[in-house]
Amino acid sequence: MIKNLSRIKRRLAVLAVVLLAFSLAEAAAKSFSIGVIADCQHCSDPGTGKRKYSLSEKKLQECIDHLNTMDLAYVIHLGDFIDKDFESFEVVAPIYNQLDAPHYHVLGNHDFSVDDSLKAKVPERLGLTSRYYDFEMHGWRFVVLDGNDVSFHAHPEGSAEYREAERYYDENKITSPKWNGALGEEQLSWLKQVLDKAERSGEKVILYSHFPIFPENNHNSWNAKEVVSLLSGYECVKAYINGHNHAGNYASREGIHYMTMKGMVDTTETAYSVVELTEDSIEVRGYGREEDRTLDLR
Repeated sequence: MIKNLSRIKRRLAVLAVVLLAFSLAEAAAKSFSIGVIADCQHCSDPGTGKRKYSLSEKKLQECIDHLNTMDLAYVIHLGDFIDKDFESFEVVAPIYNQLDAPHYHVLGNHDFSVDDSLKAKVPERLGLTSRYYDFEMHGWRFVVLDGNDVSFHAHPEGSAEYREAERYYDENKITSPKWNGALGEEQLSWLKQVLDKAERSGEKVILYSHFPIFPENNHNSWNAKEVVSLLSGYECVKAYINGHNHAGNYASREGIHYMTMKGMVDTTETAYSVVELTEDSIEVRGYGREEDRTLDLR
């Protein structure tokens, strides 16, 4: 009787270990990490004040070398890959393309600080076939927005798109700086369709843009309130992550995390992060000036 009881206990102990191993494996399968970089903003100018443009080449190389030591699902740069001049892409693009993980770009306003004749070539130079797009991974939907859709920066002066930005800015009595921009009606319609599908499919959604939309800030998109209102209607939306404001920022509203990542270009110290997505949280591990955060999912 005692021997049988002892065997049962041993078997139960083995079963407990097996179940724990399965549980840990399942949890690991449901979590993954991504690399996030904002505002590399390289150009040959040494820069004045906080912005050290020419140091971004070295910072980016060190960042990519570090990220390549990790098991990452992908890496994304949140816009302003360069500060100015089309030839600046020739310096930082080859470094970014050394990434072992899949890697993506968001379009920033400074990415279009090139000659008017070259503005249309910027998305292609960054490997983009569309200025805004989405992709799915492990039950998450990632939505990359183009905050320069309505913009003075992204289109040649005098073009139809530039004139539309003038009309939009004047008619909506916008006071936000002209170096910001807005999502156009066509992109907003597309975004709603993507979110509707994600909601029906039970996917979790993270949106990326260059421009912040919340909390209120001088760097925010021209139609920030409209976009925040749209996102608030979707349970599937978990976070909105952006660059543009190099100081960084964070707020939460109606269960959505709005996170502005610090700009790599500022100071002699770097800034980037690795973000782990789990079933119930977003864990941010910051490097350099970037902060660590633990964000619970609603």
